[in-house]
Amino acid sequence: MIEATSCGGVVIYRGKILVLYKRYKNKYEGWVLPKGTVEMGETHEETAIREVKEESGADAVIRRYLGATHYNFSTSREMVNKEVLWYLMSSESYYSKPQREEYFEDSGYYKYNEAFHLLRFPNEKQILEKAYAEYELMRRNGEW
Repeated sequence: MIEATSCGGVVIYRGKILVLYKRYKNKYEGWVLPKGTVEMGETHEETAIREVKEESGADAVIRRYLGATHYNFSTSREMVNKEVLWYLMSSESYYSKPQREEYFEDSGYYKYNEAFHLLRFPNEKQILEKAYAEYELMRRNGEW
């Protein structure tokens, strides 16, 4: 089994959450949060910021570390145990442009309930719940 680490962000602008629609060669289809693999020499924070920018075109800054999710998947050769480190992030605009080279076909900012129901994977729904609760707390305390 291979161990792999990715980093991603729950990006919020004016209370709305950035999600991406991915269709991979008609095999995979669904809405996801931006995330990707750590590159050599990068910190986890740098990876999260870079991946959000690459996959969605959004400029975002990290506000807080949210925690990690885990899942397994199979490649044609072996099993991969993936850990994803998540960050609560903010953006200064609604701008997004999906990265076509990575099979992203759409992107946008959605109200919490819409984003929650759009997301395909339970672990991403769980991290969205945590992120939004943290966002609401920060907003009430004047930290957002």
